[in-house]
Amino acid sequence: MSEDRNEMPEPEVDTRRREIAGVLTGEFQSPSPDQVLENVLENVLLFLTSRRDRNAVSLVCKSWYRAEALTRSDLFIGNCYAVSPRRAIERFRRVRSVVLKGKPRFADFNLMPPNWGAYFTPWVTAMATSYPWLEKVYLKRMFVTDRDLELLAQSFPAFKELVLVCCDGFGTSGLAGIASKCRQLRVLDLIEDEVTDDEVDWISCFPESGTCLESLIFDCIECPINFEALERLVARSPSLRKLRLNRYVSIGQLYRLMIRAPQLTHLGSGSFSSSDIVAQGDQEPDYISAFAACKSLVCLSGFREIIPDYLPAIYPVCANLTSLNFSYANINTEQLKSVICHCHKLQIFWVLDSVCDEGLQAVAATCKELRELRVFPIDAREDSEGPVSEVGLQAISEGCRKLQSILYFCQRMTNAAVIAMSKNCPDLVVFRLCIMGRHRPDHITGEPMDEGFGAIVMNCKKLTRLAISGLLTDKAFSYIGKYGKLVRTLSVAFAGDSDMGLKYVLEGCPKLQKLEIRDSPFGDAALRSGLHHYYNMRFLWMSSCRLSRQGCEEIARAMPGLVVEVIRNENEEDKDGFEILYMYRSLERPRIDAPEFVTIL
Repeated sequence: MSEDRNEMPEPEVDTRRREIAGVLTGEFQSPSPDQVLENVLENVLLFLTSRRDRNAVSLVCKSWYRAEALTRSDLFIGNCYAVSPRRAIERFRRVRSVVLKGKPRFADFNLMPPNWGAYFTPWVTAMATSYPWLEKVYLKRMFVTDRDLELLAQSFPAFKELVLVCCDGFGTSGLAGIASKCRQLRVLDLIEDEVTDDEVDWISCFPESGTCLESLIFDCIECPINFEALERLVARSPSLRKLRLNRYVSIGQLYRLMIRAPQLTHLGSGSFSSSDIVAQGDQEPDYISAFAACKSLVCLSGFREIIPDYLPAIYPVCANLTSLNFSYANINTEQLKSVICHCHKLQIFWVLDSVCDEGLQAVAATCKELRELRVFPIDAREDSEGPVSEVGLQAISEGCRKLQSILYFCQRMTNAAVIAMSKNCPDLVVFRLCIMGRHRPDHITGEPMDEGFGAIVMNCKKLTRLAISGLLTDKAFSYIGKYGKLVRTLSVAFAGDSDMGLKYVLEGCPKLQKLEIRDSPFGDAALRSGLHHYYNMRFLWMSSCRLSRQGCEEIARAMPGLVVEVIRNENEEDKDGFEILYMYRSLERPRIDAPEFVTIL
């Protein structure tokens, strides 16, 4: 091994060198025809990048199984409890990139106790001794400690990318370790994480010499940062392309950073309000010129605590934007119109419903290339009136015919608008309509929303993800079971009449991987109807439904390869009652780190 750990020989190269040397010295025999075929297969598989294709290849025969494992460099684990670190490492020896997911998505809505599990510690401990060439780690909804980050920083000399999404458990101390010890770091992205303020100046810990940094995202950190250190870091990072700032960075400071880094392609603007004290007679910076100088900018986000007077500053870059995120900006219709009229290339747009239906009509009139739209509620109370409705949804469907993904929060909706979307946007892959409040019908006809959602699964042939809400009967679920043949993720809230609704889905959707259900009238009979399918799914989540402990135990006995967890509220004293059922497939025995409020059947 080289003395300099940063120049450690790659595993494939090192193995080939030993093989060649062995043949030349006579130590190894000439390879057999089978070995030759296996070597050829390995070289072919190196070009196979799709996870699903690789999984399919590994099932052909034992030699293909071995060859696929030896050539896999990217490891994706959708549930950290589905396989143990030991088993994963024994099979895949040459991994450079790891994607690891923990808690299910409903944890984002405070439907799961925070200390349920999904600990990164056993994974990083195992990888530290087995994957010395590891370069990338992507974690989602995992519990990560400062010690985990310290071990990661110490163990992988060629480490380049760390992305943490919706993670918690760590603080600025752990980030300081990553910044100081990962000398080849290119990406440090912290997205919607809960980061503890340890009063450590982590920004100052990056190398004083030039860095390899290409992406730095820390808009979720709710504590001030050392701006002078950040400014110096940006100045000595010529490869920096993505920078997203937290709300403690004012627009005056943003200006200083943009002057230092006109090469940025993605920018999160911080607060986009001025906290700088400008002396009397001093002139404010020319923000418009600063944005105009960033000719490569294609993505804008941030805009926390926005002052509308500063919005004209972004006009010069709007014509080139493909992504715009206003999901933290409480702007009104007229303010949005002043910006969106310049955004003809926009493909991704996130916004608060404060822009009203009229604002969405302006989006529909301008953004003909739109592929993804998310409309979030500024007031999530069930009794609020809600400023967007079927009017905005129908306008989007008529003006943005290339739409592929939509998340739409509203208080009122009609079947007609949803049907129009299914016909106008047949390329939809993701349709998530969240009608806030329980059991809300078509607000014009008073009918259930069955026909609208039925039209979506009937007309949108590429649909893989669906979230349904509003007043829905079993008829809506019969449509999903009959036509949703490609649906992989289904989220249900406050919907259905009886067990038949869930039975339609479990018996009719062969591709279903993730099923999330809350506050719906499904019981043991519905649960039993999926026995044939649960081994093919990643997980099933049911909360506030009509399940019994006995019914869950029947599933656990019938399917020993399935982990069946029943989760009660932490404050509940009745250990036989439970609020949540969480089932997932696993190659391992049930986990040993379950807290007291979790019972594994």
